[in-house]
Amino acid sequence: MRFDADWMSRADDRILEHLAEAGPDTPKEMADSDRVRFSRQHINARCKTLVEYGLLVHLGNGVYDITRQGEQYLTGELDARDLEAD
Repeated sequence: MRFDADWMSRADDRILEHLAEAGPDTPKEMADSDRVRFSRQHINARCKTLVEYGLLVHLGNGVYDITRQGEQYLTGELDARDLEAD
C-alpha cells in the first residue's frame, strides 16, 4: 500500500512507475508513453516537485530518474507524508 502526501498529484505515481520500469527518461518521452498519459508540461512540473521531495533526481538535459526513496515509496516502504521539500 502506498502512502501519498497532500502535495502529490495523480501523475506522480505514473511518473514514478514509468521511471522504475523504463529507466531515466524525459518529460516528452514520458508524455509519449502509454503509461503516463499527461501533458509534457504537467509531467515536467511534477518531475521538478518530485525532485524537491527526493523521489526523483534530475540528471541534466531534461532527463529524470527515480531515487531509492522513490522506489521505496512505490513498494509502500516510505510514507510520502514524512518527506519535506529541499
